[in-house]
Amino acid sequence: MNVTHLYCSSCSKEYKPRELYNLCECGKPLLVAYDLRAAAATMTRESLRGRVSNLWRYREVLPVERDENRLTLGEGMTPLIEAKGLGKQLGMSALLIKDESLNPTASFKARGMAVAISMAKELGVTKLAVPSAGNAAGALAAYAAKAGLPAYIFMPNDTPRANIIECQQMGANITLIDGLITDCGRIVGERKAAEGWFDVSTLKEPYRVEGKKTMGYELAEQLDWKLPDVILYPTGGGTGLIGMWKAFDEMEQMGWIGGARPRMVSVQAEGCAPIVRAFAAGASAGAEITDAHTVAAGLRVPRAVGDFIMLDILRKSRGAAVSVTDSELVAAVKEIGSAEGIFAAPEGAACLPALKKLIARGEVDRGESVVIFNTGSGLKYLDVF
Repeated sequence: MNVTHLYCSSCSKEYKPRELYNLCECGKPLLVAYDLRAAAATMTRESLRGRVSNLWRYREVLPVERDENRLTLGEGMTPLIEAKGLGKQLGMSALLIKDESLNPTASFKARGMAVAISMAKELGVTKLAVPSAGNAAGALAAYAAKAGLPAYIFMPNDTPRANIIECQQMGANITLIDGLITDCGRIVGERKAAEGWFDVSTLKEPYRVEGKKTMGYELAEQLDWKLPDVILYPTGGGTGLIGMWKAFDEMEQMGWIGGARPRMVSVQAEGCAPIVRAFAAGASAGAEITDAHTVAAGLRVPRAVGDFIMLDILRKSRGAAVSVTDSELVAAVKEIGSAEGIFAAPEGAACLPALKKLIARGEVDRGESVVIFNTGSGLKYLDVF
């Protein structure tokens, strides 16, 4: 195993590997550190060519030690599609869409849960709990079922019906709450000790981000190890953004890529844009949005525990944070579908109007290479349309 220790993303306190943790003592997220020299001895760019087409192809930089604990439903290695139709409309020559809707449970959440639940199984967890706006719940329900573990899920009443039905059919224990995902999170936090639950909330355990970081490895591999100029990423809890940035650093340390990084762009809905507001204000963390509202359920995260990490990434990369209206992101679903044949989730579709705004502001040049992340399938959101 190549894990050397865990460390706090804020105070840098180190923790021993192979023990159960949620947050650091200071209340901030923990991240996983690897012996990358040892990893690079067996995992090379060339060796990947003959490996399985799922995220476990990067096993040397993932935390699960034993093969029998690596749960898989076929997650990862999603297509990177050349968006010729949209590119032509926008006057762009290098616009790509990374389509995460083809993951199990039809969203990128499968990546994080595959690794987190595999580690939970390896470390002896007996019950799992999560607050969710929808897609994380579906992914937890699926991988918990695969692991043979009970899942306790708390979701807002107005979670897309498809997500609720999905969790029911996977055998999860579901509680609907009159409130937001933050209210669901408080319930999990208050009850987990008494109920014996292990909390797999976004960035409140160290391993979901490890699954999400494989998006960065895949993107580099699919682009022949040359990263794009700009990445637009729909941001709720932000685990994917943080994970990809971590992947880029790991790849550089292993000698796979150089020091150049994409400009990272956080895309949010105007009704719930804590990162956009904090970025514009020059703040190091986001204030909680008390009246959070948007039809893009995955973007309705009033405050993210890893907000300070995201803001640091945006600034280090010379990136941006952009909000779009619900009407803009819903219209973009049809625009993407009509031009590219991809039925995008509203969250992923939000990246298109955000890109248009960046072009209009002169912050993205039409000649640059740009990757949009579609994080899920529009089929989960039929009630929105």
